[in-house]
Amino acid sequence: MTGSDQTPEAEAPEAEGQVADAVKGNWVDTLAPAPLRPYLRLSRADRPIGSWLLLLPCWWGLLLAMISDGQMRLFDLWIFVGCAVGAVLMRGAGCTWNDITDRDFDGSVERTASRPIPSGQVSVKQALAWAALQCLISFAILLTFPPMAILLGVVSLVPVAIYPFAKRFTWWPQVFLGVAFNWGALLAWTAHTGSLSLPAVMLYLAGMAWTLFYDTIYAHQDTEDDALIGVKSTARLFAEDTPKYLAWFLVITVALMGIAVIAAAPDGEILQMVILLVGPWAMGWHLMWQLRRLKLDDNARLLELFRANRDAGLIPVLFFAAALFA
Repeated sequence: MTGSDQTPEAEAPEAEGQVADAVKGNWVDTLAPAPLRPYLRLSRADRPIGSWLLLLPCWWGLLLAMISDGQMRLFDLWIFVGCAVGAVLMRGAGCTWNDITDRDFDGSVERTASRPIPSGQVSVKQALAWAALQCLISFAILLTFPPMAILLGVVSLVPVAIYPFAKRFTWWPQVFLGVAFNWGALLAWTAHTGSLSLPAVMLYLAGMAWTLFYDTIYAHQDTEDDALIGVKSTARLFAEDTPKYLAWFLVITVALMGIAVIAAAPDGEILQMVILLVGPWAMGWHLMWQLRRLKLDDNARLLELFRANRDAGLIPVLFFAAALFA
């Protein structure tokens, strides 16, 4: 069955080579040229939530930097777009690298056995070449940014390279994911201002707490398989106490983002400050909604809540943008 024969309905046949947790009827399985599909699946193009989670801290950092110094330049539009393209590419490169390093584990886990490498759609050498191509295009975009931002972008490759191995030696691999996935808050702030400062760091730490929240939810899908193959995660560590820990991550996310806002906001701009602070406050309510709907033994619910974090992360973007024009 080819991708062109698939319809979005749940009862429709799956596209050939479709990954188990991909959205049914996604564009990769239905519209992309057949020879490209395995590579796009390696990049998780059929599951765009990860690109959003990598991109949103970039937009937080850029908008808060613009508010901090009160400057809006045409180059900021390029930072906005460049971060979006770079997030898609670097998320794709990171996922490809992750699948290369996890190829022996993925074949033993029900949810990941259908990924391109363990299912035989792509060889390891082909995957390495695909990862390198994505990195090269991302680097070309990075070179258009100021020197300090370029340096930060290069350094970001370190946590990206380490993350796939973290679950083999620590119960907290989600911390390493948070280090990598929220780097854009530092990079985008620096691309606008030319240097790092406290608000960007606090925003970065807020993003790390948020990553611990959503990726612990995500990791609960694989706890049984992970236990069998010896892979560690915060989901296995927290077990039935997960809601309690998620509540703490929620509070830390909102508190640190609030501190970042207060540190960045210009003095005397009361209305702007109020609009800015509504961002983390409203995001916190979205995370609370997720927490109330959490069912640790329901994989469909877990995946639904994980994907809902695109909307959670967009909330500060909307309020930061509104404050910019207040």
